Amino acid sequence: MDLAEQRPHLTIWETTQACDLLCQHCRADARVGRDPGELTTTEGERLLSRLAAARVPLVVLTGGDPAKREDLVELIAFGTEQGLNMALTPSATPLVTRELLGRVAAAGVKRLAVSVDGPDAATHDAFRRVPGSFDESLRILRAGRELGVPTQVNTTVHAGSIERLGEIAALVESLGSVLWSVFYLVPTGRAELASLPGATAVEATLVQLFELSERHAFAIKTTAAPHYRRVVLEQQRARRRASDAVAPGPGRDRAAGFRVNDGRGFLFVSHLGELFPSGFLPVSCGNVREVDPIDVYQRHATFRALRDEDRFEGKCGACEYRKVCGGSRGRAYAMEGSVIGSDPLCSYVPPGYQGRVVIHEQRPAPRALPVAPPSP
Repeated sequence: MDLAEQRPHLTIWETTQACDLLCQHCRADARVGRDPGELTTTEGERLLSRLAAARVPLVVLTGGDPAKREDLVELIAFGTEQGLNMALTPSATPLVTRELLGRVAAAGVKRLAVSVDGPDAATHDAFRRVPGSFDESLRILRAGRELGVPTQVNTTVHAGSIERLGEIAALVESLGSVLWSVFYLVPTGRAELASLPGATAVEATLVQLFELSERHAFAIKTTAAPHYRRVVLEQQRARRRASDAVAPGPGRDRAAGFRVNDGRGFLFVSHLGELFPSGFLPVSCGNVREVDPIDVYQRHATFRALRDEDRFEGKCGACEYRKVCGGSRGRAYAMEGSVIGSDPLCSYVPPGYQGRVVIHEQRPAPRALPVAPPSP
């Protein structure tokens, strides 16, 4: 059993769906109040203990807004004591005070990730639907860095921001963050198809990310755009043909190494304890209150299918890069109705492929399609 079969490389625990923001794309369809059915502190610690026993390398506490939980610092400290690398992705609200950040840092958090969805307040706040959210994001990131916690910027790429990535990269550099995580929209939760950029525009930005990775010191990774790995390989090959002396840039997200995708190296736990291949792929595979999450990850039929690229359908199944990329399984499910279908936000067509090609290109006022409901 290889490493991807043994355990997730990354586990995301949605500690709550409560949040004071009203983001257009919210996967969780968050609301202000906490759900009484959330995993309790004891249940959360039991989950963290199991992940530690399985030697999961990284656990991220997310939401909603994990700052809504009174036991947040306690959970981080417990996970750290168990030997886990604990990371935190709070919402950018006044709840995340400098005092709370200091306690989080003392509890041993290894990474603080905050969303920045535009290079300025107008773009970001319109997307997050709360005035002042942009300034809160910058405040939290700067405070985290001052407290000695490595910071990460998360950016959601949508139709309204896709032309601004270069500007956002410059902002990430100025903030001193160590990683820029670029999320490509998946139409689930509150995210609508109208917000989805076109596949051709996405392809151009993936090339742009590669070029930005050569100019900036921070690392760049993508979420829900695994075809970035294909683009990296293509760009590297082109550079080698042009010159044998091209050295990798400091921020490059190399195509080699451990590949994470929905259900492959990735496990998502909802606020209610439901187990999913990712937060963008709402196919429940059990509940931590009833089953062992590591056993589900290793053995559940859905997880196993997601890790078998030879079972993929359409152009993803025919693609020579399927074991490097694999396509967004969440987007294939949301738009094609199949976890093993093709990713419509990838414009690449395998040489000689004669089958049905589904590629999403943004059009004026596109028709919203029904999508799978988010987790309860």
